[in-house]
Amino acid sequence: MARILIVEDDPQIRKIESDYLKNAGYDVVVAADGVQGELMASTQQPDLIILDLNLPGKDGVEVCKKVRKGSGIPILMVTARTKEIDELIGLEVGADDYIKKPFSPKIMVARVRSLLKRAGSESEPVIINVLDLMFDLQNYVLKRDDDLINLTKVQFDILSTLVMNKGKVMKRDELMDNGYKSDIPPEIFDRTIDAHIKNIRKALGDDPKDPKYISTIRGVGYKFNGE
Repeated sequence: MARILIVEDDPQIRKIESDYLKNAGYDVVVAADGVQGELMASTQQPDLIILDLNLPGKDGVEVCKKVRKGSGIPILMVTARTKEIDELIGLEVGADDYIKKPFSPKIMVARVRSLLKRAGSESEPVIINVLDLMFDLQNYVLKRDDDLINLTKVQFDILSTLVMNKGKVMKRDELMDNGYKSDIPPEIFDRTIDAHIKNIRKALGDDPKDPKYISTIRGVGYKFNGE
């Protein structure tokens, strides 16, 4: 699992970035200013840094220069400034890519994936074995023992998201974001997840009143059973 360091002083943005990256399967550590970010870049061994340009203590340019002196770790610079010179400065000091605020969290996750793959650090699992199920994430194959279980792509993505976060309650909107990894169709809303879960349970032969696999957490969402 790749580790992402977020260096962002705005707590709301920091939380959004962290939540989306965790839901995408990454290990996340955070820093609230440039000084802390610089320290954590050397002590936490991140695989990628999301670095805000305008930080208290030390700004993103200073932190980026310092990190670059001893590491080739991918750096995604985040900026609210719109002048092209600021973007160029960020790249000239060693940032690998930049993204402007406000940005789509999904676009941020896509940029992270792209940078990690380019660096050879992407570590998402290909095969997952849990309970009596086997998930082949690359080929969208789900088996129980030797029996193939047929799911749609969206259903597979929703179930695999639950599995990769087993034991954790996942909200409907989180499952929707992971089930519809491209743009969410306008006719889709979070209650659609309930219908998908119903069909997934049917395919698994899972009794919602005595679930082996998926438990309903009323008023919140769903979780895959397990530690």
